[in-house]
Amino acid sequence: MTMAIDSNALDDFTRAKRKAKFQGLLSALSWKNNDLMSLYEVTSIIKPKSETYLGMRTIPVSRIIGSEGRYHDFSSAFLPKREQLRNRWCSIDSAIMNDVILPPISVYSLGGYYFVRDGNHRVSVAKTMGVEFIDAEVVELDSEIPLTPGISMKELKEKVVDYERNMFISQYKPSYLPMGDIVFTAPGSYPEMVNHILVHKYYINQDKDYEITFEEAARSWYDNVYSPIVAEIRAEHLLSAFPGQTEGDMYMWLVRRWDEYKAKGNKNMSAAEAVRRAGKEKGRDFLHRIGRYAQYYLSKLSRN
Repeated sequence: MTMAIDSNALDDFTRAKRKAKFQGLLSALSWKNNDLMSLYEVTSIIKPKSETYLGMRTIPVSRIIGSEGRYHDFSSAFLPKREQLRNRWCSIDSAIMNDVILPPISVYSLGGYYFVRDGNHRVSVAKTMGVEFIDAEVVELDSEIPLTPGISMKELKEKVVDYERNMFISQYKPSYLPMGDIVFTAPGSYPEMVNHILVHKYYINQDKDYEITFEEAARSWYDNVYSPIVAEIRAEHLLSAFPGQTEGDMYMWLVRRWDEYKAKGNKNMSAAEAVRRAGKEKGRDFLHRIGRYAQYYLSKLSRN
């Protein structure tokens, strides 16, 4: 009886692994994401502020979309991708077919979905068997960003950027800023922009005997910091070296580079000088990459 169950478990694993490979091919052909989501990558973008222990819960298997540490081993449907998973996977499959009670899995809850901390093989077997619910020990991470199965990291970043932009508009009511001209594509940029404005506000207040408002500081920041740097970006045609980036993205990148230059001894460097220097460095990097590619292909041709 045990041998029969083990044989069936092996067949289940083989079918599941074959299905994972087939789904991977279909996803590649349709340009869709077939990777299991990484909790680390997601939280590095969403940045949850707190966690709450919820204890034991019964959760829907269909809402488990990622893993803390085994995301390379399973497909987005939690099907096994590696032969090395076979023994553990089959032992769990056999245990379930023998009605053995397995310990609960451990998960993080984030945005209404779950990421496995411990029990990845159990989840994979459960999904393969069509199990609808599973017992889990749940820790909830706070998030205002909705998640969906199969979401790509690019789509998640877009959701976070949209959320941060809407939060900025809701909190600061920036009718005094041309928000159509201030567009970012990287998560964290709108909160960073607020920090830039607050730093600018601090320096303006050094010469005043009263506290200026955030609106006054934002207007001054846009006129005297943001716009001049963007003008230099346009003059140097720097966006052509950064496909897909906005002027806002370039502003953030250049401010960081400017800080690096000043930290290395160029304390009096102007924004225009920083833009020109960064542009030249980017151009050299681009030519260096082209040179390496050319050298690689020339070496291949010479070997043939």
